[in-house]
Amino acid sequence: MKQAIKKADVLLEALPYIKSYSGKIFVIKYGGSALIDPDIKRGVLEDIVFMSYVGIRPVLIHGGGPFINEELKKSKKKVEFKDGLRVTTKDVMQIVDKVLSQVNHSIVDHIKELGGRALSLNTVKKDVIKTRPHKEHKKLGFVGEVERIEVDIIRKAVRPRSVPVISPVGLGSEKELYNVNADDVSSEIAVQLKAAKLVLLTDVKGIMREKDNEDSLISTLSKEDVDTLIKNNVIQTGMIPKVKACTNALDGGVSKTHIIDGRIPHSLLLEIFTDKG
Repeated sequence: MKQAIKKADVLLEALPYIKSYSGKIFVIKYGGSALIDPDIKRGVLEDIVFMSYVGIRPVLIHGGGPFINEELKKSKKKVEFKDGLRVTTKDVMQIVDKVLSQVNHSIVDHIKELGGRALSLNTVKKDVIKTRPHKEHKKLGFVGEVERIEVDIIRKAVRPRSVPVISPVGLGSEKELYNVNADDVSSEIAVQLKAAKLVLLTDVKGIMREKDNEDSLISTLSKEDVDTLIKNNVIQTGMIPKVKACTNALDGGVSKTHIIDGRIPHSLLLEIFTDKG
């Protein structure tokens, strides 16, 4: 009986959040370990299916870096990064596109296996992310920046209990394909959809004022804090583009952004539906 009462308390704690978020769009960037580890993957997708059943409209943008690296090594292609961005030749871009399409369809299939509904976007037909070459394209190759999101295509897919799953491949003005940073894509889609939240799943515990000291974890940041923390090297390396994606989303009208550790079981539900989130 005590266990049943505890479960009831958990549901009651979630109720105000469910009421507040019902019908709202949440854009979720999904990558890293959450894509690789089968138990973590299942937990993340269970959370997303749950969200869809309580009235939230999740939109999922995925990465695929570890799978791309693996496929490049199999093909004896060089895995190379400059300033955190993958150097993408034409041959590498073909592999990136193939792998991301496979990842996309795998996610969609898994959501359906869990009892949810899902729809692949931007896989066969690259019609969602219109792209221009990155300013460093001479060094980076087919790496692009978001020029425009065809938001009506996504809106049509945002239906009750259905999850659009978007591959971060961009289409250029001459129909060439580009590798686009999934954090940037997620941020821009959140702005264009007027999302209530942007959530980025990561492989780290968060931002800590003192490296490796979990007691110094920063639970809430304002936009004003970000530049200072970057200047003081508190926010550094791979966390910088994630934080900037969040501040860009806030500047564009997104109500709230979250960077959470996707390795924690059911971290999405804990962040969104509990008082500790």
